[in-house]
Amino acid sequence: LGGLAKPNVIIRMKGDVITIRTESTFKNTEISFKLGQVFDETTADDRKTKSVVTLEKGSLVQVQKWNGKETTIRRKLVDGKMVVVSD
Repeated sequence: LGGLAKPNVIIRMKGDVITIRTESTFKNTEISFKLGQVFDETTADDRKTKSVVTLEKGSLVQVQKWNGKETTIRRKLVDGKMVVVSD
């Protein structure tokens, strides 16, 4: 279901704090963080995760950990459009 949504993603930076706001018909979410620092996140599907975001080869790489599981989300601009890959 979430894969069918085409959300608007707004990325802002104020000082060293990055905010990613995702707006869709399903749900709006927002996270704020500093690169390389672990933070608590409640995901759009209400999982409580420990997350960390780093910058690797021009991509924002987010790792979410919860209940012994892990997901990696990579965000990158390609031809002016955001490409998001999750594994």
